[in-house]
Amino acid sequence: MTKRRVVIGFLGTSLDAGKHNRWERWRPTVAVCQHEDMVVDRIEIIHDNHAETLAQRITADIAQVSPETEARCHVMNLKNPWDFGEVYAAMHDFARAYPFDPDTEEYFVNITTGTHVAQICWFLLIEAHYIPAQILQLTPPRRWQDGGPGKYDIIDINLARYDHIATRFKAEQAEGSSFLKSGIATRNAAFNRMIDRIEQVAIRSRAPLLLTGPTGAGKSQLAQRIYALKKARHQVRGDFVEVNCATLRGDGAMSTLFGHAKGAFTGALQDRAGLLRKADGGILFLDEIGELGIDEQAMILRAIEEKRFLPMGADKEVASDFQLIAGTNRDLSQDVGQGKFREDLLARLNLWTFELPSLADRREDIEPNLDFELRSYAARENEHITFNREARARYLAFATSPEASWNANFRDLGASVTRMATFAPLGRITEEVVIEEIARLKRSWSRTGANDGHTLLATLLGEEELRALDLFDQIQLASVIRVCREHSSLSAAGRTLFAASRARKTSANDADRLKKYLARFGLDWQTVSQA
Repeated sequence: MTKRRVVIGFLGTSLDAGKHNRWERWRPTVAVCQHEDMVVDRIEIIHDNHAETLAQRITADIAQVSPETEARCHVMNLKNPWDFGEVYAAMHDFARAYPFDPDTEEYFVNITTGTHVAQICWFLLIEAHYIPAQILQLTPPRRWQDGGPGKYDIIDINLARYDHIATRFKAEQAEGSSFLKSGIATRNAAFNRMIDRIEQVAIRSRAPLLLTGPTGAGKSQLAQRIYALKKARHQVRGDFVEVNCATLRGDGAMSTLFGHAKGAFTGALQDRAGLLRKADGGILFLDEIGELGIDEQAMILRAIEEKRFLPMGADKEVASDFQLIAGTNRDLSQDVGQGKFREDLLARLNLWTFELPSLADRREDIEPNLDFELRSYAARENEHITFNREARARYLAFATSPEASWNANFRDLGASVTRMATFAPLGRITEEVVIEEIARLKRSWSRTGANDGHTLLATLLGEEELRALDLFDQIQLASVIRVCREHSSLSAAGRTLFAASRARKTSANDADRLKKYLARFGLDWQTVSQA
């Protein structure tokens, strides 16, 4: 069954005008009914009551040039046809009330007439599916005085039909994600999802971002990549300014961040702009923001919200419009409870919070990051270094095993690659070099683990009970707890701890075995996993 063709559009009070000479000029509402290859069965003409006479004349002319076309007029009175809210509301009401029947009719919206505001509203209503129509765009003949029908184009704004556009958008998004990952082909699904989210937020929002995660997880590098991405999209014009808040103390912190006026304190021999002003138009990255004092936190909050602050010793405020990215390896909500961090500042930072996982939680990503570190070394030292096959396999087997704790995360990995590359004979990392590096990492982590383990066990058991344990039990228990903290469940931790037993089929229930081991020391999963 052939569907009836229906055209909807505004009466053009200028384009459709004309009285005695009207047949000598192009009038779009009449012209739409003059195309032999597009017979219009019905045309819906929208106008206000001041154009009643013109609407009647156009209706009569349509009947003359296209007797088969039914013309209907609809009055839509607008106080201000350039007021977007008023126009959209009126057009939305029209669309809701119109008896669309897509099964028997096909609809076209003529955007050639009407204000620009009306044209935008037509697009929005069609895109939101309030109007099941395609867009009709008319073009006048070369000489308007010819009075001919001109040309027309039909535009379907359903982007799903434009595969090349959808493919391009998808490719651009993938490019943005890859950019944030420094081009590293990461394999961890959770990390990739997080990067996709960060890419969307970075492009669409100027609100503060909070990056959390352990030391060395890559917060600083990610902040720099976010800046570079926004810079490439022309969303920032200023600099990337980074400061480690752990290095700021006392008046020096205030002066470094907010600047000072000459004579503000002893030694202030000249004005100082401060890092917040340096970040104007760009991004300010405050790493370890939890180390800031309460006074500095209050001023940072005001600077975020009002884009203004008062330098030390100054009597006049200064302005700086920057986007803040904050980093921390601490639980700021816990610091709020202890009075160390302002609750209102955390609330302002907490709109977009992303937790970067440790390298130990992304062991499948160690291999691509290993290749990235080798490329970085080559760019930095102008020397291409590779592994031989056996050496690479041996290093990756260790690096991805539970033996490798990667306490300092990517800092450990970067330092490890630098050492091996430095000692690589003839640019090739051999098994001998790898064996030496693995031993070095084990010694380093053992020393760190012993110190960290004592502190951890003292917190869980108390100093008195800890002294009652043999050193052997202390080291073993601390290692078990660290593995527990790296996994999301008792079963997952058990599978890692008793992998060899399970392979020999001598371990029936890893979770139960781990539960009983912890119980020997008066501990349970909930306690150790939150330690």
